[in-house]
Amino acid sequence: MKQVIHACAFILIMGMMACGNPTKSDQVQEAKFIPDSRVESVIRQLNDSLGEAHSFRVERGVRQAAQLWWKTDGSADDFERFCITSFVSDPDKLDQLYATLERNFEIINGYFHKMNVELKEPLQLEGPEITPVDMLFGSYSASAHLTDDLYANKLAFLTALNFPFYSLEEKTELGETWSRKEWAHARMGDRFISRVPAAIQQDVSSTVTEADAYISDYNIYMDMLRDDKGEQLFPDGMKLISHWGLRDELKSNYADSEKGLQKQRMIYQVMQRIIDQTIPLEVINSDRYAWNPISNQLYDGNTGVASRPEDTRRYEVFLKNYHAMRQLDPYSAHYPTQLDRAFDGTMEIPREDVKELFQALVSSPAVKEVAAFIESRLNRELEPFDIWYNGFRPGGGIPEDDLTAITTRKYPTAEALEADLTNMLLKLGWNPAKANEITSLITVDASRGAGHAWGAAMRGDMARLRTRVGENGLDYKGYNIAVHEFGHNVEQTITMNDVDYYMLNGVPNTSFTEAVAFLFQKRDLELLGLQNPNPEDDHYLALDIFWSCYEIMGVSLVDIQVWEWLYDNPNATPAELKDAVIRIAKEVWNSYYAGVLGGEGETLLGIYSHMIDYPLYLPNYPMGHLISFQIEQQVKGKNLADEIDRMFTQGSIVPQAWMKQAVGSPISIDPLIAATREALQALKE
Repeated sequence: MKQVIHACAFILIMGMMACGNPTKSDQVQEAKFIPDSRVESVIRQLNDSLGEAHSFRVERGVRQAAQLWWKTDGSADDFERFCITSFVSDPDKLDQLYATLERNFEIINGYFHKMNVELKEPLQLEGPEITPVDMLFGSYSASAHLTDDLYANKLAFLTALNFPFYSLEEKTELGETWSRKEWAHARMGDRFISRVPAAIQQDVSSTVTEADAYISDYNIYMDMLRDDKGEQLFPDGMKLISHWGLRDELKSNYADSEKGLQKQRMIYQVMQRIIDQTIPLEVINSDRYAWNPISNQLYDGNTGVASRPEDTRRYEVFLKNYHAMRQLDPYSAHYPTQLDRAFDGTMEIPREDVKELFQALVSSPAVKEVAAFIESRLNRELEPFDIWYNGFRPGGGIPEDDLTAITTRKYPTAEALEADLTNMLLKLGWNPAKANEITSLITVDASRGAGHAWGAAMRGDMARLRTRVGENGLDYKGYNIAVHEFGHNVEQTITMNDVDYYMLNGVPNTSFTEAVAFLFQKRDLELLGLQNPNPEDDHYLALDIFWSCYEIMGVSLVDIQVWEWLYDNPNATPAELKDAVIRIAKEVWNSYYAGVLGGEGETLLGIYSHMIDYPLYLPNYPMGHLISFQIEQQVKGKNLADEIDRMFTQGSIVPQAWMKQAVGSPISIDPLIAATREALQALKE
């Protein structure tokens, strides 16, 4: 399921907007334009006139402004005059400056966001075929020159000078004692930490949009698949996007005792063909030929047809994203690589801490205990695709056709789903007034892709829920995704409109919005009126989350290691990247999965589309699972709506501080592992 990447994957990039049109090398040199001796002189002058009480802000602010000042901004004398006259020492005047900046940044961010949303609608929503002009407008970034202007009129320097930047380590250590205002001022200090040329911003936007379009149209016509006997296993008209649709169809077939395993093995073959790029170009988003993914043979009727493999296209798109993101490196002094920006900058959890957390869970002895339990339920040895086993979900045994019959009848259109959103919130514990307030700011659209949620960038604006609606209505897969995205929208609406400071709007990182989405998604059957009270549900829920973490943590480790490899091999070709992804996927599989699911040298961990179009987003999912589980334990026996309101109105303070205030402890795998062992013990009795 694709989430609100357009709104959150580039938060840090948007905070580093740049100006000017010099060459890249010229601009890197200009970033060092103010000599250290002049910086020290300015700091001494301000400290001498203002006193020791202001020394921290003076030193931090002057150094930050100097780092951002280019020759085109004025001479070193101009820089000195600006700092001396623009540093605000009076606390009341500093608060007034903050309020003015906050108000106007909300206006600017909000309206540029609205433009971006509407320009991309032809690419993202169901409608006529996408035209080259649609792609041009969808790739256009209206705000590409925004920070150009903010530096030119010195507003960016005014902000950087007066609101110091704090490192992740400093925020973590000092933040526990900060007031809400101090947190808001610190977030203002994150606003201008680097300058990126407008041309590079536009190139990044265009590259990511092209990658999204590639993935959004990567569909497999399942009714055209054939086994070795020439048999069609999937129903007419079934068209699934990779990887989300393929994975969800594979999951749904655990409920099919007749041909479910056969279907799963066929989907598994399709996935392998996508990863190694032997998939024929002729079957991607086309129903022209029948295809046997096992033999890789195409057929026109009964006649075999020659085919061309996709070859390296998937990895060309991946590599283009890498090169786009790498352009940001010289302008990111605090976060000099995409890895740094993704973890220290955006997730605000150190990369090594994330890796250690994931490795600890996937190597836990509890994995083999859960796997043995799954084997006993399936009555067969596990296969690699059982990484997606979903039989732990309450109601997981209900045939998907039965669920689809309900959802298509209830939600024949996107409008029908939108009309029911308030009722959903009432079922989850919101009072009528608040439920109506939240849903009045959410709109539902039929999506070309698997679906995503896109929040607003200013108070009072609409959040957007996108999901794929078929000709017959919203099938169960689409409904399940829509409930997930609705969770995002509720979080987005609360954290935009109910948080006390605009600079604190949102969540600490995207894992937290995933946490709310998971809370909603797990209640999808309840929202259909199908979930009956069952004392074992909590145990199955723990096992489901544990196995989901086991799956997605491995995928995330592959994603991280591939990016580490790219930085070690910056001149790699698409073919070399393909080989590296396959090698790393095999290594991670052999380390943590082969002894549980079989398949020595399995490549399956390389299938996720996020790796291709959303750089380093995948680790947010398992972090979201862990956070969601701890939050789930926190809300147990309490009103879900009240607890979500209480926790999420903290806004975007750093993750560990947020968790301590929300649930009383930092992010950890220990509660989940303990609950998993308790569940296994209870369910075996």
